[in-house]
Amino acid sequence: MILTISTTARPATDLGYLLHKHPGRVQEFTQSCGVARVFYPEANEDRCTAALLLEVDAIRLARTSRGSTPDYALGQYVNDRPYAVSSLLAVALADVFRTARAGRCAMRPELAATPLPLEISLPALPCRGGPELAERLFRPLGWVVEADAVPLDDAFPEWGDSRYVRLTLRGDIRLADALNHLYVLLPVLDDAKHYWVASDEVDKLIRAGASWLAEHPDRALITDRYLRHQSALTRSAFERLAELGDDVEEQLAPPVDEEPDSDTVPAADTVVRTPLNVLRREAVLGVLGELDVRRVIDLGCGSGQLVSALLDNPGFTEIVGVDVSIRALTLTARRLRLDRMPERRRERLQLFQAALTYTDRRFAGYDAAVLMEVIEHIDPPRLTALEQVVFGTARPGHVLVTTPNAEYNVRYTDLHGVRHRDHRFEWSRPEFRSWAATVCDVHGYSVDFRPVGDDDPEVGSPTQMAVFTRVGGGDD
Repeated sequence: MILTISTTARPATDLGYLLHKHPGRVQEFTQSCGVARVFYPEANEDRCTAALLLEVDAIRLARTSRGSTPDYALGQYVNDRPYAVSSLLAVALADVFRTARAGRCAMRPELAATPLPLEISLPALPCRGGPELAERLFRPLGWVVEADAVPLDDAFPEWGDSRYVRLTLRGDIRLADALNHLYVLLPVLDDAKHYWVASDEVDKLIRAGASWLAEHPDRALITDRYLRHQSALTRSAFERLAELGDDVEEQLAPPVDEEPDSDTVPAADTVVRTPLNVLRREAVLGVLGELDVRRVIDLGCGSGQLVSALLDNPGFTEIVGVDVSIRALTLTARRLRLDRMPERRRERLQLFQAALTYTDRRFAGYDAAVLMEVIEHIDPPRLTALEQVVFGTARPGHVLVTTPNAEYNVRYTDLHGVRHRDHRFEWSRPEFRSWAATVCDVHGYSVDFRPVGDDDPEVGSPTQMAVFTRVGGGDD
């Protein structure tokens, strides 16, 4: 089975730096099912193509496979697993391109963070749902999708199409995002995995889909298929998306194979948990109301949930959303229906792109600034720059900062490591308080701490919030 990745971003051979695989040689990687090889069919300044070829040991696969076909004695030897793109290739891709999937490239860091013109080709992909499903899953992620059904036999067109498609994806996508799209969606399209799915698969899904799954219109289908229709794991994944994600939908979708029963009455003792992201936003809005501020800037606004809530309150007369990601601002504009927004509402709103670690005069002049689940995405050596930009130069009257409480992580049974794959750190309560005290001493603020979410007597609340107030009040 084979997958190719091409780019025309000059110099195209920089693809080798991003993949951490030299274009001048063939490299081999031993897999549990065979051998994966990476080579470059073409590599020049104008176009570069990297190929991942997985050669499956069919005998080894037969010996280690579980009985999952009606006639297992024959099915273990007569099947498409060694030849068609499937979870076998997804696992090999995750192993071979591990560093690229994480978005790290010491030689070309700016390139790793930049969308590139990419073309990805998969000549034989099992797709239970046909070309239409491939289109549905990849198009919302920014891909132009070309999916063609493969006939059962070209010589007998009356036999119809097989369950395979030839898939080509084109788009300006960050390479790390492209690899994570493939890692998740290849087994989803196949609706099968070659290994046993356990609770650690939830963590794999959240990490690979952290930047896109929560906003995907087919996230319920993706989650259900990726976790092999295990309802307990699917519910756990939705809880992780709702409670740990920075910007997700408020309501959890039910598993796709379950239809709600309109006659069912919830039990009297049923507890409906409010997702943590909702509690976090409500806590921030509550504090802003207490402070009686009018002009608010949301630094790191993500897909605009807080900005939307601020707009709904006419007491906030000027609202600004800032994010380093153009994609996030695009999602914000879409969420707010910016193109159809009434003029009076639109006059109160401003959106712009900026990095929070660089001084920007547009950050100044606001009653309050909000950094909701932002600081943990900053590399620790860059935190001092952010502090200077926000507290030292912009100097709003109040600054609200929320961040995960690392002590609470033990309460998430399927969590391995940090809550979000992009988190550079997660602080305990003492660590957060120590950082806040230093900020106050250096920049002339006082601070008050608030729990967000259930306040566990042993480990505290899942989110911790600091409310900074500039000492002396008015303008400097």
